[in-house]
Amino acid sequence: MNYSLFRDLLFLMPPETSHHLSLQSMTWLERFNLSPLLAREMIRDPITVMGIEFPNAVGLAAGLDKDARCIDGLAAMGFGFLEVGTVTPKPQPGNPGPRMFRLPRKRALINRMGFNNDGVTVMCERIRKARFKGVLGINIGKNALTPVENALADYALCLREVYALASYIVVNISSPNTPGLRHLQHETELARLLEGLKNEHTKLVQAHGKTVPLVVKIAPDMADEEVRRLVQRLQSFEVDGVIVTNTTIARDQVAGEKHGNELGGLSGEPLRDLANHVLSLVAAEVKGKMAIIGVGGIMTGDDAAEKIRLGADLVQLYTGFIYAGPDLIVDSVRSIKAYRATAGDKQKAVVA
Repeated sequence: MNYSLFRDLLFLMPPETSHHLSLQSMTWLERFNLSPLLAREMIRDPITVMGIEFPNAVGLAAGLDKDARCIDGLAAMGFGFLEVGTVTPKPQPGNPGPRMFRLPRKRALINRMGFNNDGVTVMCERIRKARFKGVLGINIGKNALTPVENALADYALCLREVYALASYIVVNISSPNTPGLRHLQHETELARLLEGLKNEHTKLVQAHGKTVPLVVKIAPDMADEEVRRLVQRLQSFEVDGVIVTNTTIARDQVAGEKHGNELGGLSGEPLRDLANHVLSLVAAEVKGKMAIIGVGGIMTGDDAAEKIRLGADLVQLYTGFIYAGPDLIVDSVRSIKAYRATAGDKQKAVVA
């Protein structure tokens, strides 16, 4: 099946409608063993990060499958790992529509979904029923009506509920679409949140007899020094990894575009340079002592390999997957594999 034709048909519909239809289509294809019509076979290029063996380094970012409705269908597309959510303790409808906008000339999206989801209990039930047994990240957040000063209770509840089901757990403190959420990136609020979550995490490790890595997802809209201080704080609490980055509120890359001034998070090609800049800052600060997942603006295989060159261990796709389809997964895995082989050869030559 020609994905570009499939995409063009979907793009005739409102963005949120096509989003749900495409997820449902992948579910149907997988259920009737027809996924090869849309996707190629997963390319294995194993890598171990945070003590987890990933079949390949290219994953699905959170946000596409907020409620874990389509795990089996998405897994059949060739991803090395999936991340679902953001999930909150209680169900919530999210922000009023319309709340998702395409900017096709820029290969971009703007969304202000607002953590719309069915709640953590329903998500966990769906995950238990899924056949997928691969690497699954679960992205957790707070309800919109929960004051920032009470955010820890929401995150801790979600952490407890998803712990047994997750390969790793992501603390989302960087969405621009939940009022006040990004304040949790500030030093005092971040320290309070991390201290509470690490205490809860220690109890869960003992109760379950296994350690599920804890990862934090950060925003791209910070000054360089703020990024450095935030990463230092993550390291001081021995967080296992960091996802770089969430969507941006900047609009300079889409000035004059239809929908370019809509409120929400901008993703896709216009985010790439900003996300890569933050990634380079994080990598320089981390120095290999914390796992880095690079996301934002990956539209080609070369874009994925560039994230690895800048210091990411793994990458995730979202908007690029919507525009380019499953071929982008294959191209990204191959490009990363080729880059790592070349980098390894150069390192051997230097040592010799």
